[in-house]
Amino acid sequence: MKTITSQEFETEVLQSAQPVLVDFFTETCAPCRRLVPVLEEVAREQTGRWKIVKVDAGAEPELAARFRVSAVPMLLAFHGGQCVAQRAGARDKRDLLRWLVAL
Repeated sequence: MKTITSQEFETEVLQSAQPVLVDFFTETCAPCRRLVPVLEEVAREQTGRWKIVKVDAGAEPELAARFRVSAVPMLLAFHGGQCVAQRAGARDKRDLLRWLVAL
């Protein structure tokens, strides 16, 4: 799972041919750290269906503000260059997969 910067966001997310799940996190956020293994497992299982990337909201405050990220972890789902859904808070694998399938 790749951590991207604002310079990579356009290419990695907005121009992606496949749907992208973006995890906005910070290094000091305990729920963010608990979410990492869940996201890594989902990324492996969803290869080809969903691309999952991370954005450090602390290091990229302008990008976080652009998408109104006011709390972390914040998951944003993008399809066709548009944010189509978002969810705040850590999720378990089953809940996360159910959400992604519904999109």
